Amino acid sequence: MSNKMWGGRFETGPDAIMEEINASIGFDQRLYAQDIAGSKAHASMLAAKGIIDKADAEKIVAGLDTILSEIDAGDFTFQRALEDIHMNIESRLAVLLGPAAGRLHTARSRNDQVATDFRLYVRDTIDTLDAQFKDLQKALVEKALVHSGTVMPGFTHLQTAQPVTFGHHLLAYVEMLGRDRGRFRDARARLNECPLGAAALAGTSFPIDRFATAKALGFDRPTANSLDSVSDRDFVLETLAAASIAAMHLSRFAEEIVIWTSPLTGLLKLSDRFTTGSSIMPQKRNPDAAELVRAKIGRIAGAFSGLLMVMKGLALAYAKDMQEDKEGAFDALSTLSLMIAATSGMVRDMVPDEKRMKDAAGSGYSTATDLADWLVRVLGLPFREAHHVTGRIVALAAGRDVALHKLSLADMQEVEPRITNEVFGVLSVAKSVASRVSYGGTAPKNVRAQAKRWLKQLDKPA
Repeated sequence: MSNKMWGGRFETGPDAIMEEINASIGFDQRLYAQDIAGSKAHASMLAAKGIIDKADAEKIVAGLDTILSEIDAGDFTFQRALEDIHMNIESRLAVLLGPAAGRLHTARSRNDQVATDFRLYVRDTIDTLDAQFKDLQKALVEKALVHSGTVMPGFTHLQTAQPVTFGHHLLAYVEMLGRDRGRFRDARARLNECPLGAAALAGTSFPIDRFATAKALGFDRPTANSLDSVSDRDFVLETLAAASIAAMHLSRFAEEIVIWTSPLTGLLKLSDRFTTGSSIMPQKRNPDAAELVRAKIGRIAGAFSGLLMVMKGLALAYAKDMQEDKEGAFDALSTLSLMIAATSGMVRDMVPDEKRMKDAAGSGYSTATDLADWLVRVLGLPFREAHHVTGRIVALAAGRDVALHKLSLADMQEVEPRITNEVFGVLSVAKSVASRVSYGGTAPKNVRAQAKRWLKQLDKPA
C-alpha cells in the first residue's frame, strides 16, 4: 500500500530497502517540539488570513497540544512507515481531528517545514550551549581568582619557558571560550530568519503572512528567497564550525589536565569523581574524563566535514541528500554539551599542587629572560647582546648543574663584569611573575583584575 500522506501518484508501497534508506523518524523525532511549534504558528496565520476557518485552526492547535503532551509523556507511537516527524504528527492529527487536520498543510511543504524545525532546534541548542559555556567560564574564573598568585611553569614547545601563574593560565581558556560564545552568537543571529511559507521551493499563491509566522516563532524576519530558504544548510555548517573550534579548545585543556595529573609532573590532582581505576593495576588513577573530552572533537569535526561533503555538489533547491544534515549535527551538538559539562566538573574538582608547581616553575632556567631584561634595563645592553650574555650564563649554570640564582655574583661577572648583586632580585620565580605587569601579563595583580572583570561580566543578565 502506498503512503496515504502522499501516495495518490503511487499504486504500491515502497520496497523494504527503500523504506530503510528513506525513513528519518529514527532521528528526526528529536524535532517534535519545534515541528509542533511551527505548525501551531502556521495554523494560526492561515486562520488570521482567512485561508482556513478559525474553528478548524483552533481544533488543529488543540490537537497539536494533545500530540505534544503524548510525546512528552512517552505515549506516542512513532511509525517508520510514515517516514519522518512531520508525517507522524500529521497522521496522528488526522486520527484526532478527521478531515480538518488536512487543512494544516495548506501553503507549506515538508521542505520549508523541516528547514524551519531545524533552525528552531539549532537556535534552542545554541542558547543551551551558551549557558553551559558561561558556567564553565565562571568555574575557570573563580579558580583563577583563588590562584592568582600560584606560580607554575609556562611552556612553549612543552618545554619550561617562563614562570606564569595558574590563574593566568586558566584565564587564557576563559578568553578562548568567550570567543567561542561569540561565534555561536554570530551563527544564531544569521540563522534567525524563518523559512516557513517558502513552501517546496517557489513560495505559494495563497495570501499568507510570513512576517506573522516569523514573529510568532521568535525569528527576526522571514527569509527573503524561497529557493535559498529550503535548499541551504549553512546555518548548520556555521554552528558545527563554531562547535569544532570550541571542541578544539576543550580538547587542548583536557590534554593539559592529562599531562598535569601524570605522576611525571604531578602539578594537579583530580578526585575519584573524575578519574577511574585499572582492572589489573590497583595503583592507577586514570584521567579518563579528560581523555574522553580530548577525543570527542573527532565526532564534532567529523560532523562538520560530513555535512560539508553532503552539500558541496547539490543543485538548488531541495534534494533528499539533505536528510543527512541531522544525525551528525544532533550527535555533535550533544557531544559538545557533554564535553562542556565534564570540563566544568573537572575545573571545580581539580586541586593544584602549589609547591610542585612552584618548584617546576623554577626549573629549566625559566627566569633567563628576566636576566636578559635586567641587562638591558640596568646595564643598557642591546637586547641581542643581553640575550647572548644570558645564554653564556645559563650554559655556565647548566655546566655546574645549578639553578641561575645559585650561581655566585663572581660566576656571573666572569661573563659580564658589570653585573651587580641587584641581579638576584629578578631571578626568583615570584619576582619574575610579579614583574609581568604589561596589560594581559601574568602578574598576580593583573590576574586578579582580569578575573574580577570577567566575574562582573559573567554576572550580567543575558
